[in-house]
Amino acid sequence: MEKRELVIIGAGPAGLSSAIYGRRAGLDVLLLENGTPGGQINVTNEIENWPGVIHSSGLELGKNFRSHAEHFKPEFRDCTVKKIEIKNGSKIVITDKGEVEAEAIILATGASFRKLGCPGEAEKTGAGVSYCAVCDGAFFQDETIAVIGGGNVAVEEAGYLTRFATKVYVIHRRDEFRADKLAIDQAMANPKIQPVWNSVVQSIEGDGFVEKLVLKNVRTEEIIDLPVAGVFVFVGTEPNISYLGENSSLIKQTRDGWIITNDKMETSVEGIFAAGDIRDKFLRQVVTATGDGAIASVAAYSYITEQLHLNSVLIDPEHVFALITSSIDQNQVKLQVDTEKYAKDSGVKIAFVDGYRNKRIVEKLGLKSLPALVELRKGELIRNIEPKEVAAVKFFVE
Repeated sequence: MEKRELVIIGAGPAGLSSAIYGRRAGLDVLLLENGTPGGQINVTNEIENWPGVIHSSGLELGKNFRSHAEHFKPEFRDCTVKKIEIKNGSKIVITDKGEVEAEAIILATGASFRKLGCPGEAEKTGAGVSYCAVCDGAFFQDETIAVIGGGNVAVEEAGYLTRFATKVYVIHRRDEFRADKLAIDQAMANPKIQPVWNSVVQSIEGDGFVEKLVLKNVRTEEIIDLPVAGVFVFVGTEPNISYLGENSSLIKQTRDGWIITNDKMETSVEGIFAAGDIRDKFLRQVVTATGDGAIASVAAYSYITEQLHLNSVLIDPEHVFALITSSIDQNQVKLQVDTEKYAKDSGVKIAFVDGYRNKRIVEKLGLKSLPALVELRKGELIRNIEPKEVAAVKFFVE
């Protein structure tokens, strides 16, 4: 089976940033991508909040990200990830082009636009229903269309669509938008945009192509028909996690499927990290995704080097004694110093591990407290004690 140090799944801003930082750290990096590099920014017409670039199209910025990553020469592979498995402690990425064993994995598959789920939506997708203003806006020249949603994406894309349509209804279930003030001010000042408050789509109808929306007012329950030639749906996003299996079977997630991480982008599975829009986080933007990717790669580098060291001193040797202590406990620090002196004077080989910095090895060995003096054979725990002084160490190893 193919073995790699760092496997990154996803070639959006988070994944490409991870590849840059991973290669700069000297890691062997394999980036698995499926589709156009850049992720969701490819369907964003204008980006005005990337620091240092006042204005860019999403497609242009995505190409720049890819070019930057290519400069550091990670391996790119176009494939579909079907599953991730943990076998005997090894992390296996299963794709339609084979299996890859990874020392560490970064999940950066982002999120996709959420569907309305109303009658007619699936049937009319591609026939008047769209989730990408940049892709399909030009098809509605001089038409009346609708945008569904009230966040930044909905309001900003409504403004973009006025370049083509003569009128753009913005349908929102509340009585005010949730977007940034600047986006709202720009939309409300546009004479082609007309909000439709407190309303939800009951169905999308038409003979072949979209001809009208059936709307329900959530306050009055009034049902109305709204004639439109097209509808653009921007009602939020959902994480792209199909390869993780159902019911959070592999990695801890929120009820809605967002992956839970700590501030080092570590997931609930050792050696698997997550970055970008796939995470449970407050803000999902290009700039936060790239920051996540940088953190994830640096954390993955630390994990990989730590694992290599621990394997070399604990797992790989035929037989080993090891003293595992906490570097923040003064008594345990003293015990380590005394044991190091004893080992040097006696010639007994003892490995020393900081259990405070390497908590996962403490968990893996099943140690309930520190300090711990362990005896291992081929990586398997044979016996252990909790020594309080160097005399107990001598008795254990001699």
